[in-house]
Amino acid sequence: MAQKARISLSGTDAQKVDSICKMIREISSKTGVQIAGPIPLPTKRLRVPVRKGPDGGGTSTIDHWEMRIHKRLIDLDADERALRQVMRIQVPDGVNIEIVLTG
Repeated sequence: MAQKARISLSGTDAQKVDSICKMIREISSKTGVQIAGPIPLPTKRLRVPVRKGPDGGGTSTIDHWEMRIHKRLIDLDADERALRQVMRIQVPDGVNIEIVLTG
């Protein structure tokens, strides 16, 4: 059974995450490695309600702040040359990349 690499990407900016996915697809097409994905996982929405007023007086108006975390999952065959190129990708700030070998 061939070994596979599972790459999970997460970040607050969806465009940055998708650009990394595009780079990984280009690497797989150049090296001829089988790829599955990117599979979009559900976006996690972290919400924080904050009261606008500094003290208890007045109306209770509330601001809602939200941070979205976008996730993508990519499976590809664990070819040594392809994985070396994937590890050389310049990952921008705010994007986390995790590579797990299975199989």
